[in-house]
Amino acid sequence: MNTPDVLAWRDGHIEALDQTALPHEVRALRIDTVDQLVQAITSLAIRGAPVLGAAGALGVALAVRQGLGEGWDAARLDAEIRRIAGARPTAVNLSREVTAVAARVGEGSQAVEAAALAVLAATAAVSRQISERGAAYLVQACGGGPLRVHTHCNTGSLACLGWGTALGVIRALHAGGALGHVVVDETRPLLQGARLTCWELDQLGIEHRLACDGAAPFLISQGLVDAVVVGADRIAANGDVANKIGTYGLALAARRAGIPFLVAAPESTIDEATPAGGAIPLERRADAEITVPAAPAGTKALNYAFDITPADLVSAIVTERRLIQDS
Repeated sequence: MNTPDVLAWRDGHIEALDQTALPHEVRALRIDTVDQLVQAITSLAIRGAPVLGAAGALGVALAVRQGLGEGWDAARLDAEIRRIAGARPTAVNLSREVTAVAARVGEGSQAVEAAALAVLAATAAVSRQISERGAAYLVQACGGGPLRVHTHCNTGSLACLGWGTALGVIRALHAGGALGHVVVDETRPLLQGARLTCWELDQLGIEHRLACDGAAPFLISQGLVDAVVVGADRIAANGDVANKIGTYGLALAARRAGIPFLVAAPESTIDEATPAGGAIPLERRADAEITVPAAPAGTKALNYAFDITPADLVSAIVTERRLIQDS
C-alpha cells in the first residue's frame, strides 16, 4: 500500500494523511489555505501534539505565502497566524512552534519556510531517541521482558512522525525482543486507539489486544499488564501531565498495582511557563461527539478532550534528552 506522508510540504502547500478516514480509507489532504489548515486541526484530521507543532510551523509558511498572494497587511497576517496557534489550546507544541517560526516573518518567506521545514525534520528525528531511552527504562524497571504494555490514545508515527513517543517505546521494545503484547484502549469518544493505534500496530506486525476504556483499570488490577506508557500534550513545570482523557485513571490503577507509569514526550512538550496542571487549558469539544447517536436529543455532555495526571503518579518522563524519574 502506498501510504501518504503523515505531514509534508509540497510546492508551497501542506499535504497530510487524513486521520479521520483511518483505518478504512487511506487518503491525503491537500491544504492550500489557513482556513483549510485550521479545519484539518480542529476536526482531528491532523492530530497528535508533535505533529500539531510541525503542522503549525508549516502553517506559518502557508499563511505567509497566502498573504503574499492575496495582499494581506501585517495585521491580517498576524491574526491568521494567531488563529493557527489557537486552533487547539491544550497541546503546547502547536502554539510554541507557531510562535518560533512566526518570529522569522520579518526575514522573508524563504526564511520562514526554512524554519518550518527544520521543525518538521526535528520532530521526526527526536522520536527515535525517546523510544530507545523509554524502552531501556521499562526493561530495567520491570526486571526484563517480554513485557505486556498498556497504552492509551495514539502516539506513533501518525501523532509524532518517526517512531512516535509512547508507541515508539513499544516499537523499540518489540525491536529488542522485549515485548510480549500491547493492550490498547479504544480511547473514546473518537476511538483513536481502536482506529489509529491498532492500525499502526497491525502495520508493524506487533501483537495487540483492544480494550474498552472503562475496563483498563480492572485489567491492570488483575495483573494482566506489566507497565503503562502514554504520551503527553503538555507537561507542566512541576511534572503534572495533560494527556488524552482517560489517562488519569490509568495512572491511578498503575500506582495501586505497583507497576511503572511512563510518560514519553519530546522536550518541546514540557512547558516551564505553566507551573502546574491546574493552569493548563483543557479543551472541551462538541457534545455531539458523545451524544450522537445513542443519547436522547438535547442531552448535554461534559466532553473534555484531556485530563491532568498529577506528577506524583508518574513513575518517569522520558524525552529525547533525559529521563526524569519520580523522586
